[in-house]
Amino acid sequence: MIGISIASVVVLLGVLIFVHEFGHFLMAKRAGVGVLKFSLGFGPRIIGKKIGETEYILSLIPLGGYVKLLGESPGEELPEEDQTRSFLKQKVWKRIFIVAAGPLFNILLALAIFTLVNMIGLPVLTTEIGSIQPDSAAIESGIKMGDRITVIDGKSLTKWDQISEIVAKCQGRPLRVTILRNAVSLDITVKPRSMKTRNIFGEEIEAYRIGISPSPNTVIERHNPLSAFGEGIRQTWVISKLTVISIYKLFQGVISPKTLGGPILIAQIAGAQAKEGIVHFLLFMALLSINLAILNLLPIPVLDGGHLLFYGIEMATGREINLRWREMAQQVGFFLLILLMIFVFMIDIERLNLKFINDFIRTFTG
Repeated sequence: MIGISIASVVVLLGVLIFVHEFGHFLMAKRAGVGVLKFSLGFGPRIIGKKIGETEYILSLIPLGGYVKLLGESPGEELPEEDQTRSFLKQKVWKRIFIVAAGPLFNILLALAIFTLVNMIGLPVLTTEIGSIQPDSAAIESGIKMGDRITVIDGKSLTKWDQISEIVAKCQGRPLRVTILRNAVSLDITVKPRSMKTRNIFGEEIEAYRIGISPSPNTVIERHNPLSAFGEGIRQTWVISKLTVISIYKLFQGVISPKTLGGPILIAQIAGAQAKEGIVHFLLFMALLSINLAILNLLPIPVLDGGHLLFYGIEMATGREINLRWREMAQQVGFFLLILLMIFVFMIDIERLNLKFINDFIRTFTG
């Protein structure tokens, strides 16, 4: 298990980092900016090759990467012929596009993955009822376990999510429901009730329910390329929105910081998903790619979002932010980032069970 986890996380992070840095690289090339280095990983160099002016490097620590652009450091002296290819000499909108391209490519990777897996096929819950809550609207209307809901208010249904969506939006009005029981269609009326429940963030909310749960039966749902692309856009938007809300809830204190995960948790999940199959692994990669994109867009110096904040201020005011203030902000941002990395690593260690720790140590000690 530990070997699969390590291999899976190396592949996972390698792809995510490559796509992110390739976004910066490609946009810089398109903008006519010189690219001096393209590195996967940090720390000591393992291998590298220089092609043209760009040195392509594979480094030891696979927890990030970077693209070094010509003239990106303030005060860097360049020959006259290189001035037009310097990053800092570009118009501010070009610099914004170069910096934003990394997170954008991570979003596009997630979209491509969702499109692909929707073409391959994903298991979805059927509309068969697996259990019914006592004293619920479903019991009152005569619904039984094993019934299959086929139509609600004239809309044909094929998967469980459609039922949940319609019931949630009905605002308590009676629903005309067609069920299939022992190969016989029956028409009934169900009036959803307002109930206290908890959302995915653990908050208590009021929601309309009819008191049914799905059976574990699933079917494989496949889409044609165009439909898969549309579904991919929807899924990318939903995950992106949930990620942003989750970050907001984290600052609100609704979500505990202990839910955060670092490299060790990612390795565990990646290994588990890889054992489940390529589709599960790809879905986890898409989820992580969206998280990486949005976290990078946070307005924290050192991250892409911090640079975009500086360039946004420059665009609004018409002048660059004072170099000293930028350097101080970068130092503070770097310090906060290190603290966050230490914090999530400690949470990972606390979360691990003794068996996993022993396996991890045994792998490296023989």
